[in-house]
Amino acid sequence: MYIFKSDINKNEYDHFVENHPSCNLLQSYDWANIKNNWKPIYTGVYEDERLIAAGLVLIRPLPLSFSMFYLPRGPILDFKNKELLNFYFTELKNIAKKEHCLFIKFDPSILVSSFHLDEERKEFNYKEEFENIKSCKAIHYGFNKDFDTTIQPRYNMVEYADDFGMDSLSKKGKKNIKVAQKQNLDIQFGHKELLDDFDKVMKCTEERKGISLRTKEYYELLLDTYKDDAFITLAYFHIHDMLNETKERYEKCLLDLDNCPENAKKKRFTLEELKDSLEKKISKYEEDVKTYGETVCVCGTLTVKYGHTSEILYAGMNEDFKRLMGPYLTWYKTMEKCFELGCNTSNMGGIEGTLKGGLVDFKEIYHPRINEYIGEFDIPVNALLYNVAFKFYKKIKERNTKHK
Repeated sequence: MYIFKSDINKNEYDHFVENHPSCNLLQSYDWANIKNNWKPIYTGVYEDERLIAAGLVLIRPLPLSFSMFYLPRGPILDFKNKELLNFYFTELKNIAKKEHCLFIKFDPSILVSSFHLDEERKEFNYKEEFENIKSCKAIHYGFNKDFDTTIQPRYNMVEYADDFGMDSLSKKGKKNIKVAQKQNLDIQFGHKELLDDFDKVMKCTEERKGISLRTKEYYELLLDTYKDDAFITLAYFHIHDMLNETKERYEKCLLDLDNCPENAKKKRFTLEELKDSLEKKISKYEEDVKTYGETVCVCGTLTVKYGHTSEILYAGMNEDFKRLMGPYLTWYKTMEKCFELGCNTSNMGGIEGTLKGGLVDFKEIYHPRINEYIGEFDIPVNALLYNVAFKFYKKIKERNTKHK
């Protein structure tokens, strides 16, 4: 016999979700702290006093005292167990009615396919799970490829521990990481002590893309909430040290030119080219020192580990130093740390289903998998008002999309 509860305690809840194959940060107990403008309930189903299903439900107020329920990447359960699935949503709908909920929205961690970009896409057999969900009278949003139709992107680029390593990098990736290493970038891992510099590179990204991302307070909330399971990775460029090193190379180049025989035309030509290159670098470094000081943070990431998974949630870069190829090395070091911490996967974030664009071009160098999820569903609670509510919700989403 199944027993439904809506007040699962944190330890029991997280222990179940962290150890489940469908473990996802967005279903962690503490994710409600991040989405603190929603009211959370922590639901679960027991069988013989053993927790066998769980779901973080976020409740959002709607006009006229109505609400919507949302389970990001949830619930966490066996979707092949039709009886369990129907029991869970039947009980959740009973709670939803008391909260004047118009519809329950969810996008479970069910994979439709998982493949590398250089492989042929092959679908998994997900039909049973799909039919079981539909038996709950759920309405599917379709297999969209864009960012705007659903709350969570259906496609994610995910690095797996088994695929990770320098040998797995593309030719472009190896080249750009070598460029970054030659700049002697100082990679630092930390927590709130790195927050100010991380916020600066995020502001640079906002200015470059003409968008608004998150506030410093939001990043701080993530760090405070997930504590030792959250970390910042930053790349620092020591401009003054590189300036001095380049000046030394320049002096040696001048000396080599003085000692170069006049008839060694090929060698002299090479030295003259090096001289011109070093002069340009010195000029650029001197300009950078005046603007940024002796050391500057050029890029960074913010990552959260949860169970056997990790999520690179935010990344920023100072465009003035893109020539250093810092993000390539920083992302590599971030994922390397995730796998050292025992993660099986490192989610690099969502992409469009066309599998094209700048995000794909950047992330593909690490040889990640494309994880395609089943998508988003609605279960109407108030059938009469659902269509009206859906139109209203769609307008809000379109408005928010325009202001991204």
